[in-house]
Amino acid sequence: MIVPVQEDSVESATAQVAAGAGGVILFGNAAPANLAESLSRLRKAALGGVWPMVVVDEEGGAVQRMANLVGPVPSARQMGATRSPAQITRIAALLGQRLLALGVTVDLAPVLDADGRPGPSKENPIGSRSFSADPSVAAADGLAFDAGLQSSGVLAVVKHFPGLGGASGNSDLEPSSTQPWPTLQRSGLLPFAVATKAHVPAVMVANASVPGLTTLPASISAAVITGVLRGQLHFSGLVVTDSMSAAALSRTGYSVPAASTAAVAAGADMILFNASLAAMPGLARQTVLALVSAVDRGTVGRSRLIDAVAHVLSAKNIDLCAS
Repeated sequence: MIVPVQEDSVESATAQVAAGAGGVILFGNAAPANLAESLSRLRKAALGGVWPMVVVDEEGGAVQRMANLVGPVPSARQMGATRSPAQITRIAALLGQRLLALGVTVDLAPVLDADGRPGPSKENPIGSRSFSADPSVAAADGLAFDAGLQSSGVLAVVKHFPGLGGASGNSDLEPSSTQPWPTLQRSGLLPFAVATKAHVPAVMVANASVPGLTTLPASISAAVITGVLRGQLHFSGLVVTDSMSAAALSRTGYSVPAASTAAVAAGADMILFNASLAAMPGLARQTVLALVSAVDRGTVGRSRLIDAVAHVLSAKNIDLCAS
């Protein structure tokens, strides 16, 4: 589980980290100057000395959480139009160095969705977050960004599998769908196929359904995660969900605990969600209890849970057997 915190109150997750949360995700738009010190104190609370991942959405352009500390980064679309892959790698490497110096270890970037439409907006979640509408360019530039983050020691998470370019709407705000599966296989899926062949370490799965493949949001679909990502593309790294609080899930009847359980059962290794400061502790506990209950009932196999833990610890460079 990755629990949400505001950048100016990371200590609010101390109890969850002490209980074994796998990570914290930072929200906000102006990180405090003492963020590094706050995160250092938070890590000291970690259960068994296994540090939580410190996660942020730092893509550049319209999606930056701490530009005041790491500096502005061009949007993916701007980088794709004006920079070479080598230049994109250098931009991401510098970003990664600055993130790591603050104690941030995971960046939910780059976006591999191929999209040329306006946005991001309530109609289109991607827009300028995409390097290009051309899947081959989106793949090359996205992998260049991934390489820069990796070179700095920050774990990159490519997103949003299996591809949100041309999606029907913004899954944060409403149920939405990707392009039909036959179309997606010829276009939007291609950057992710290239990325998995390049052995990227982590993939985020979208909350949109995939017409012709699954009516479920992709993040809770075994057909998407186990069937396509693991089975067809042979991805062996860390699978992270998009937000379990998204309207695409809640409006189809899934609470955060129910969606999280369904996601793990479908093959996801880490789940994340949004919540207010007041609601987060209770929601985190409810989600843990739902997962425990699912294992007790047999709806989530113990082997599936152990497999998820193994992927998380591997992403943290921790040997499961040694731990």
